[in-house]
Amino acid sequence: MKQAPDFDFLPLQNSNIPLYMQVYNYYKALITQGKLPPATKLPSIRRCAESLSVSRTTAEAAYLQLCADGYVLSRPQSGYYVTDLYVPRPQAPAAAPAKKPEIHFDFASLSADHESFDFNLWRRYLKSALRQDERLLSYGAVQGEADLREAVAQYITEKRNVVCTPDKIVIGAGVQSLLHILCAVIGAPCPVAFLGAAFTQGVAVFRDHGFPICASAKDAKLIYTTPSHINRWGDAMPTAERIALLRDTAKKEVLLIEDDYDNEFNYFSRPAPALQGLDGGRRVIYLGTFSKLLLPSIRLSYMVLPDALLPAYRKIAPLYNQTASKVEQIALCQFIRDGHLASQIRKVRKLYTQKALRLEAAVRQVFGEDSRVYTGETGFVVRFEPDTTLRAADLTRRAAEAGVAVKAQNLPGGKTALLLSCSGVRTEDFSAALTILKKICESPDKPV
Repeated sequence: MKQAPDFDFLPLQNSNIPLYMQVYNYYKALITQGKLPPATKLPSIRRCAESLSVSRTTAEAAYLQLCADGYVLSRPQSGYYVTDLYVPRPQAPAAAPAKKPEIHFDFASLSADHESFDFNLWRRYLKSALRQDERLLSYGAVQGEADLREAVAQYITEKRNVVCTPDKIVIGAGVQSLLHILCAVIGAPCPVAFLGAAFTQGVAVFRDHGFPICASAKDAKLIYTTPSHINRWGDAMPTAERIALLRDTAKKEVLLIEDDYDNEFNYFSRPAPALQGLDGGRRVIYLGTFSKLLLPSIRLSYMVLPDALLPAYRKIAPLYNQTASKVEQIALCQFIRDGHLASQIRKVRKLYTQKALRLEAAVRQVFGEDSRVYTGETGFVVRFEPDTTLRAADLTRRAAEAGVAVKAQNLPGGKTALLLSCSGVRTEDFSAALTILKKICESPDKPV
């Protein structure tokens, strides 16, 4: 026997509709909408009166009217039950969403290569963190665990010449969560512009907080830039351009957000210093993440605030709970202190450098030695211009239908470039995947 659930409902005492009819209409709507299916037992008259704040006489009158109209029936010594006379007609099933093609080779995502990470080593650090019983009985520190902030401060000071102390660092589960906090710290929305590679998630955060998005940096009072990954294939901003950007923004009193995305993966040129360090930490907000270095599923990022924004942050900090796992923070802290992060960087750099070069070689082998192919400075993405009449949208769609996920962009003169990330495809599968792409490029109208 099903029991009718409690529903929020408050009869209007000053309505022109009698109270008992309001109760009647309430249950009638639940029955005709299928929310109270046949054989469901209604609350007792006493319980109905209490939950809807009406008299028992009003509740009883409503039930009797429901009985008279056939919506419920009364069983002596048992109660009132919904009948099957007003079962809603089944609606035509909604059209099933189009089935997404099955992807066998993913050149589009930035998923990690299985060989890039020592899962057994990371499990040991997680188990060690889980043994800290007393520490895990409390919520995570709002700003992030103090020992992790110390380890991060030392790491980015040594590796990226960032000017900071642990008290300026805020830990969060991903860059987006930190940007929500930053918007609250800045307060009054101001025009913001994005330089370099597209960051749609960042645009969404600022737009949600009321910040106008500028098409040009000249109109902005806040500039978001990714100097270690300025375009879709991963080139880095030269040092001379970084200095020029800092001078220009200082002159205009513009605040800079430096998302140092991919700074660890600059393989083919000398690493450029962080904007934050060049600026001395005065007007640059520095963002970094460990998700790319470790695993995409380990959502641990950090933000370094300049001195001018620290008072505002400390005022609003108690309003924001820590979003990053305390266990993972404890594990990562010891992981860094034991030197494994440095060895992880070396391992990943070597792996992806080799994969990118092998992917470039595979492109030349499949498409021809004279292929227009270029590997970005980060070593993750290979940019390739095939001879095809297909534009970017059609090429990515046809490739997906054939089981290959790619990113593409339209170039001047009717040309199209493929952007192939090497991280999510096994080296031994490069030739097979590229052969499919070659067939699509050469015969755009024929099924693969």
